[in-house]
Amino acid sequence: MITISGVHKNYEDTQVLKGIDAHIQEGDFITIVGASGAGKSTLLHLIAGLDKASKGSISFDGQSLETLDRNALNHLRNQRIGLVFQFHNLLPELTALENTTLPSWIGGKMDAQTQARGLELLEELGIGHRAHHLPNEMSGGEQQRVAIARALMNAPSILLADEPTGNLDSKNAQAVHELLQELNQKHGQTIVVVTHNAELARLGTSNWRMADGVLIEN
Repeated sequence: MITISGVHKNYEDTQVLKGIDAHIQEGDFITIVGASGAGKSTLLHLIAGLDKASKGSISFDGQSLETLDRNALNHLRNQRIGLVFQFHNLLPELTALENTTLPSWIGGKMDAQTQARGLELLEELGIGHRAHHLPNEMSGGEQQRVAIARALMNAPSILLADEPTGNLDSKNAQAVHELLQELNQKHGQTIVVVTHNAELARLGTSNWRMADGVLIEN
């Protein structure tokens, strides 16, 4: 699915990634661990097309991300990549259902089928009863589940998560861990997660360890 070849990333005089080579296959559940500053989030952002490599290439089903313009990258992210971050980034004026279906709105699709898909996702994630609540009416764990539902809305090929439980208490973090594992095992969802949480890291079917911009274990 995704091939990472000789990827370097520099910010001015700082070399953040120093030649990363790796593959992500369909159905993988990859966890990326390492100390702060190791380059984990930078690598995830490059895979998502949120930034471009200084050297090397990242290919998605044979298509090099470096050759895509902004509109093409936006379309790729909307249709094939689901993104979840540490902070939920929900729009406060939208309900859980409206936040969930937002990727379809952006993609130009908003109909009864879209609404049904959004409700189905919220039900599957155990928060269907919160569909018409605003973010400030939900707990942190519930908001993160909405963020995951939003990321899954367009049935992405891959789900990328950057510290998805970093802002949650242990109980809610455990619930998200179990949810990610179920998405992978039950639905075959390809997942790549950056985390400092040792328990979440152990759930991956493959573990990448980074240090000083280098992939030291794969």
